[in-house]
Amino acid sequence: MSPEERVSVLLDLLERRYGRIVWWDASPEEVIIGAVLTQQTRWENVEQALENLSKAGICSTEGIAAADAATIEEQIRPAGFYRVKTRRLKAVSLMVQESGGIRALGEMPTADLREALLAVHGVGEETADSILCYGFQRASFVIDAYTRRICGCMGISGSYRDLKDLFERVLPAEATAHAQAHGWIVEYAKEFCGKKRCEECRIKIL
Repeated sequence: MSPEERVSVLLDLLERRYGRIVWWDASPEEVIIGAVLTQQTRWENVEQALENLSKAGICSTEGIAAADAATIEEQIRPAGFYRVKTRRLKAVSLMVQESGGIRALGEMPTADLREALLAVHGVGEETADSILCYGFQRASFVIDAYTRRICGCMGISGSYRDLKDLFERVLPAEATAHAQAHGWIVEYAKEFCGKKRCEECRIKIL
């Protein structure tokens, strides 16, 4: 099978297993903040950091931009690398404010918005695509460690761009389809890869 055929079979398998799922249903601002916080940590830690920011009244790009670094660091400590992530949160929040706010960003074409996000210190391709897909409902597929691992099990390799383009050739150009597919991959990887249930994995035969 071609890589496209393998990905298509994979997605059919995952859809039958998980059906419709809602994964990361949040406001654009919370997604922006969460996408930075989730770098190199577990989602459970991100949830705690987001809760802390909410309780402190600064879980927004405006709140982050106005808060002093020490306050942010204390609230996001559960997510790890809190000093680095504070600088990154400040940088992306400043970009949002200078661009005219969330609404103005939402009116930008996807390619331009992705370029603007990637220009921010600490925002890489995975973070940018997470913000695009989940925060702004754009058809921009996210390639994360789970996706790379599953692709590797199917004998598919390549750069971030290679894998992103592959999935985007297979998926409909709809944000919901991209979010669903990525959510399925995350759920499958957590169920099998995270628990080292390799002998039960059906993906290796694709």
